[in-house]
Amino acid sequence: MNARADDGSAGDVDYGAIGAGYADHRRPDPRIAALIHQALGTARTVVNVGAGAGSYEAVSLDVTAVEPSAAMRAQRPPHLAPAIDAVAERLPFADDSFDAAMTTFSVHQWSDPAAGLRELRRVATGPVVVLTCDPQRVRDFWLHDYCPEVLDTEARRYPEVDALAAALGGTVRVTPVPIPLDCSDGFNEAYYGRPERLLDPAARQACSAWSFVDAPVRDRFADALRRDLADGTWDARHGALRERPSLEGSLVLLRALPA
Repeated sequence: MNARADDGSAGDVDYGAIGAGYADHRRPDPRIAALIHQALGTARTVVNVGAGAGSYEAVSLDVTAVEPSAAMRAQRPPHLAPAIDAVAERLPFADDSFDAAMTTFSVHQWSDPAAGLRELRRVATGPVVVLTCDPQRVRDFWLHDYCPEVLDTEARRYPEVDALAAALGGTVRVTPVPIPLDCSDGFNEAYYGRPERLLDPAARQACSAWSFVDAPVRDRFADALRRDLADGTWDARHGALRERPSLEGSLVLLRALPA
């Protein structure tokens, strides 16, 4: 397993270094939240692993949050319970402790995704719900034309969907998740029709893949996008996206039921 960073981050990103302001840009989108909560079914007790600042935790449920990064735990709002300091691969719970388990935008951060998912399966009697991105589709986004380094990084980091399903076992359903035009959760594809938002360094920092590219690459991206927005090139190529209500991109939801 990866050594944990000073703030406790256990994956390939140190959220103590880049996590400031994360909650300002990664606010849960209610339409995505509705799909997650539907997938949880009738569960009342849920463990949320890699919980971060608490996105997608339903206050109507009894949620136990697990988050290794102190910087992310500190950004949890007061109405949510404090998160437990632990990692996915070694959950401090007995077998069958919860009705369901969930993880959102986290599995690609784990040092051993398969081991972490087996832990979620071990502690949950019912559905395990995983919101993630399909690495086979992340490069289909227009951002790849401007900064291929970022989406190539994402494609390397996200585990293959088939591998996630195999680790979960049982019956697994994979559902594409439409991304709304006004999506409030600021991952890269959330700005498919609002390219100007990605000129904001803070918005980019809230997407961990940007931390894998250096400042000259980020500057090159911003200069190229700013130029193409100013002279109309971006709109000539992609302007129809500004009016598209939703995008079926790489975002997927896995729901696994025990065998």
